[in-house]
Amino acid sequence: MTEWEDNKNEDFYRKLRVKIKDWAVSEAGRNNRWSEYILLAPDLFYLLCKLVVDPEVPAREKAKLAFAIAYFISPIDLLPEAILGPAGYLDDIVLATYALNSVMTRTPAHVLEKHWVGEEDLFETVRRVLDVADEMIGAGLIRKIRAMLGGK
Repeated sequence: MTEWEDNKNEDFYRKLRVKIKDWAVSEAGRNNRWSEYILLAPDLFYLLCKLVVDPEVPAREKAKLAFAIAYFISPIDLLPEAILGPAGYLDDIVLATYALNSVMTRTPAHVLEKHWVGEEDLFETVRRVLDVADEMIGAGLIRKIRAMLGGK
């Protein structure tokens, strides 16, 4: 990743963090049943960006991470943020956790943990998201996300 791309991702992360935090304290955020998961979006994006340039992450996994980063940034996705607001990040979050779940099986835990800035345990967080992903975005979108990452 070039310095320009790194700065662009850092800028996206900062803007996303402010946007999500502001939304979370609004009435809409407080009343959204998925707000605790939506609050994970900035931390997951940050982790993806750090792992994609970490030399200890296998190249095959970096491709999945890069795809998840591009998906976060893209205005075109399965649940568009422009229409749904922060709830539109739910598919980005699920895609990120599927990518991370794959990375976790092929990368030493300390590599993932050194880049995680979230408050909860990373492995528990990924497990929690994957446990509710079907309910959060629906089985149809889950199948599409798995297909995008090269899964079944």
